[in-house]
Amino acid sequence: MKLLSFMHDGQARFGALRGQDEIVALDGHGHDSLRAALEAGDLPALARLAESLPATHRLDQVRLLPPIPAPEKIICVGVNYGKRNEEYQDGSAPPAYPSVFPRFPGSFVGHGEPLLRPPESEQLDYEGEIAIVIGKAGRRIAAADAWRHVAGLTCLNEGTVRDWLKHGKFNVTQGKNFDASGSMGPWLVTADEFDPAAPLTVCTRVNGELRQQDTTENLMFPFAELIRYISIWTTLKPGDIISTGTPIGAGVRFTPPRFLKPGDVVEVEVAGIGVLSNPVADEPAVSA
Repeated sequence: MKLLSFMHDGQARFGALRGQDEIVALDGHGHDSLRAALEAGDLPALARLAESLPATHRLDQVRLLPPIPAPEKIICVGVNYGKRNEEYQDGSAPPAYPSVFPRFPGSFVGHGEPLLRPPESEQLDYEGEIAIVIGKAGRRIAAADAWRHVAGLTCLNEGTVRDWLKHGKFNVTQGKNFDASGSMGPWLVTADEFDPAAPLTVCTRVNGELRQQDTTENLMFPFAELIRYISIWTTLKPGDIISTGTPIGAGVRFTPPRFLKPGDVVEVEVAGIGVLSNPVADEPAVSA
């Protein structure tokens, strides 16, 4: 099942995608948001509603939001594909623990919305990733039990303002949290649609040119290990997002670097989920 959040006539709503372009609105049936439905553990009920109710909208009639517009936590994982560690060319051994950092909900937009290049930098970059959406709360979750805590997966572009990553000696938070610099969506595909043992492929295209491509077989820390490790130090809650890392091929790694500019279109595609597509624009000037 594909679940999505959207705006229609100025109202935030959520629903299920039926076929290629029909949306069945599911708010008003006990929950006002997809996060609330996950917190109640009502995915089976949503599936029944999605099958029984008539379609209410078409995709071209709505503005898509990130699948979970207001998660409590967005935790991103850095340098998680095997070749990414080699990309740094610093002779370091593979890490013993995942590298993690937070992102804020306002740094993401939905499918089709523009990624905004801020006036403070011309180094807006892309990072195509697979994101886990938590469906069941847990602390100190065993790796063997991890998939039971997953509501589904979505595509994520972990857009980054590269020069702002270097402002702090021990953190990257600034460069990872510019408003509307990343995107998520277009929808959440529920966990029952995936074989947790089967590899998934993620790729990123800029203006149709393939820039990144890899498979989760090459993750240094697989999904289950990320859930186990992160849940040691923080309680994972329904709607929380874990973005699992990006393959080699980000714009900063080209010579010269190939950063995003207005008019570019970035697509992140994950097998079994779909394509997350966003144009790039300069952030509009705001008068003081």
